[in-house]
Order: sequence, then structure tokens, then C-alpha cells
Amino acid sequence: MSKIVHVVGTGTIGEPLISLLVHHKEAFGIDEVSFMKRTPLVSEKSKVDALMSEGATLAVLDDRVDAFAELGHKASYTAEEALARASVVIDCTPAGNVNKEEFYEAASGPKGFLAQGSELGFGKMYARGINDEALDTASDRYLHIVSCNTHNISSMIKTLGMSDGVSHLVDGRFVMLRRANDISQNSGFVPSPTVGVHTDDRFGTHHARDAHHLFETMGHDLPLYSSAMKLNTQYMHSMWFSLTLDHDVTVDDAIDLLKSNRRIALTHKVSTNEVFSFGRDHGYHGRILSQAVVPIESLSVRNGNELVGFCFTSQDGNSLLSSMAASLWMLCPDSYTDRLNALRPLMFQEV
Repeated sequence: MSKIVHVVGTGTIGEPLISLLVHHKEAFGIDEVSFMKRTPLVSEKSKVDALMSEGATLAVLDDRVDAFAELGHKASYTAEEALARASVVIDCTPAGNVNKEEFYEAASGPKGFLAQGSELGFGKMYARGINDEALDTASDRYLHIVSCNTHNISSMIKTLGMSDGVSHLVDGRFVMLRRANDISQNSGFVPSPTVGVHTDDRFGTHHARDAHHLFETMGHDLPLYSSAMKLNTQYMHSMWFSLTLDHDVTVDDAIDLLKSNRRIALTHKVSTNEVFSFGRDHGYHGRILSQAVVPIESLSVRNGNELVGFCFTSQDGNSLLSSMAASLWMLCPDSYTDRLNALRPLMFQEV
């Protein structure tokens, strides 16, 4: 049977994801990449044109076929047809749980479905390189790709606070320094640094909560707490972290551990504009696929066993990597790791 990946949504994650899948279609063993666009917009005509010219096929709601045709877009399928044909569906909208209840649970064709970021409860949480061993072909039809900042937290915990599946974390605290909005967005920008609210008594914000649930899939109950604020920038999210361990550690120890993780980049750059610029110049659609970028000079040790530092979130590159990994796992669970090697040039160890 044909292996078809269907992406719902063409926003900040959907657009580069469609392009990445098409570009690496042969290496991934994918026969077709289709995408669903809900609303025909003149302002987004060039985006749809570009994705279709790369080789992706368009699906639209059946009552909007003519409206898209007026923009010069010939739809290959209706939304219903594309869903029925798909092997894997990646929902990149903020309505993953709604779509699951309304459409996905009744669909018999796809092997699996993925949702992004904020869709808590959609399915088992997943991040590439964090909990691959928790994936179960018999039961995991729905996977929730955690947010880019949750990837960041989790990669620091697993690399610096765990070894051989054993947690050495006594306490983990994180402050998420979030960009106001994506460079592709006009709304949501803040004029000055704006603090967030601690909505969870145990975890503070959803970032630590989601990281906890992610590690819970492997049997861990980690002591995590996070805070968040928005900064008046569009460049990148950043994060301050404090990991208190059950043993002494040095900065050199931390650097060695970070170097051992091929999905984490180290840098001597200390500003987000420099790291963002590197991604613009050397990434794909401006994205590098590293889980996190850690400025070496920010690392410090307090009281012998508390590792403190900053790291930058690779825009949404880490979520893109996990989305592709989860899709390939659903299509070919025995060889998905090898197929992902095609993405190695976009996973930098030095920025």
C-alpha cells in the first residue's frame, strides 16, 4: 500500500513540515505528501503555490474547491478524501483534540495521528530522543508532539540529569523566556516584558507539567517547576534552568554530556539574534533541527551539585524533528531511526 503523510494546517509548523517531508520523501520511503488548507486567502496564495510546486498535493473542504480554483489552486482531493487515503495524519492546528473527536476517531484508513504543542490529552506525549522506548505499535495510534519549549526542558533533563534510564534529579526549575510571537505572525506581540501566571500548584506552568508527563511514559515521577514570561522579541525562545542532582558535577562534566548528545548544539554565541541568524543562513526554512542550543559560557555550578545555565530553543525545529520521527515510526517502526539519518545535516552540534 502507498505510504501517504497528510498534514493538516499550513502555519508556523505545518508549512516547513510539509516542505521537509516532500524534500526527503525518497529517503523517508514516503509515496505522497498531501496537505489540508482550510481557508482560501489571497495573502497566502504564494505559500500554497510554493508547496504545490515542490510536489505536495492540496486538499480542501468540498464546499471551497471553487474558491481555491479562483486563486489558481487545483485541489487534488477533498478534505474527506485526503483523510481516507492517508497513512499518517499530522495535525498542525490548535484544534487537534476537536478534530480527533469530530473526524479522526471515525477514520479507519490512517495508521496513526499526531497533534502538536498545546493539545493535552490527544495521545501519548512524544519527543524524539527522549521517550522513543515508550512507543508501542500495539496501542499508540495517537501521539502528542510536545511543544518546542517542553523539548528544551526535556533534553536538558535527560542529558544532564539522567544516565542509563536512571534519574539523578533532585529538583528541576525552569524559567521560560518566550518570544512574543513568530516572525510570520502579526498579532500577539507585546510592547514590553510580560510575566506569566502560575496556573498549576505543582508544576507552575504547562511546560514543566508536560515535561513531567513525557517522562512519566517511561515510569519517572520528576520534581519539576517552571515559570514563563514573554519578551518583546520575535527571534527565539530562551530558557534558564537549574538542575539539582544527587551527586556533585562540574561544568566540564556538563559540557562532555552535552557533546555526547548529537541532538543538542553548543555555542559561544550569547544572543538570540546570532543563533537565529545561523538558523536562517544554514537551516531549512530557517530552522535547525537541534533539540536545544546551549551557550557554553552560561553554564555554572552552585553548591557542588546544582547545574545552572541558559539554552535557546531552536525555534520549532525540535517539534518538526519529532513530528517526522513519529510519522516514520508509524510507517516503518523497525527502520525509522535509519531513515531519519537524512536529517543529520540539519542537526548541528555547534552553532
